[in-house]
Amino acid sequence: MQTSPIKKLLTSLLASIKYVITAISYGVMFALAILLIIPLFQSNQSIFSLFQPNQQLQAVSYARAVSVAAPSVVNIYSSKIQRNPRYGQNPVKATRLGSGVIMDSLGYILTNYHVVHNTDLIEVLLQSGQYYPAELVGFDVPTDLAVLKVNSPINLPVIPQRSDLTSLPGDVVLAIGNPLNFGQTVTQGIISATGRIGLSSTSYADFLQMDAAINNGNSGGALINTNGELVGINSRQVTDDKLNIQGIFLAIPYQLAAKVMKKIIAHGRVVRGWLGISTDRELNGVVIETIAPNSPAEKAGLLPGDRIYQIGENEINNIPQALDIVAETAPNTTILFKVLRKNSSIELPVTILEQKR
Repeated sequence: MQTSPIKKLLTSLLASIKYVITAISYGVMFALAILLIIPLFQSNQSIFSLFQPNQQLQAVSYARAVSVAAPSVVNIYSSKIQRNPRYGQNPVKATRLGSGVIMDSLGYILTNYHVVHNTDLIEVLLQSGQYYPAELVGFDVPTDLAVLKVNSPINLPVIPQRSDLTSLPGDVVLAIGNPLNFGQTVTQGIISATGRIGLSSTSYADFLQMDAAINNGNSGGALINTNGELVGINSRQVTDDKLNIQGIFLAIPYQLAAKVMKKIIAHGRVVRGWLGISTDRELNGVVIETIAPNSPAEKAGLLPGDRIYQIGENEINNIPQALDIVAETAPNTTILFKVLRKNSSIELPVTILEQKR
């Protein structure tokens, strides 16, 4: 049986179309392969370089972060004029070392209070070599922070800041300061823990713990991340005369430091609410240990053993949260406390008073 000419033509046409489609498919795949391979050839990290044993990989460096932040970290020299009781003897000037961080172009500088307290003269040395006398705007003992002000005819370098920055254990950090007056020095470490409390008389200080070394003269300097952004204000080293403690250093978190600075600039001091309790127990809230006499807590009827599980509209999960809510409440404000007492839930209005220094 012979195949008709039309059928032969259709068969030939289908074969041609199949050939063309196959050729186009191979061409497209080849073009895609070229597009994927070319960038690898252009990159220093090409696929072939991975198999070259002598290929030198780029070293990890934090130089960019330091270059961004370092110009805004200053040396602080706090001097006290000591009068000599002997007649005719000249007064002696005793100088204390520290560091500070330029926070804005108006010349406000953050440092530690212990760097500048009880001094007669404060001088600031910029990394550019310029000296400026500094005015003490105000200080806050619980957080060990102080704000200085310098007047400069030139634009001052301001450290990079990010209001939504959150620090986590394991973050790489760099501490910049002037240890032992050696000149600006950088040490590196990680954040070991956050939310360390109980290190001040009020327990309002919410410290970062890290292992980037802090020595005499580093206090008040900048703790930055690998982008050069301010993470905290370097504060102190944990020491114990009876124990050989190593690698435990503390910094004040940026968010807390910035909040304190704004209040000092606005009012000359930090106004905090006071409740008058002590506690170190967390159990689905905060368990009251002791209550100060004549305190807002006592006047409101709170008792030792009460478990505070809500303040105002805020459910309480931990001690720092509860203390922060009270501290941020304006004095003479009445706020509702919800507590659990002997398995019974009660509500008590508490009038917060101002915390005294």
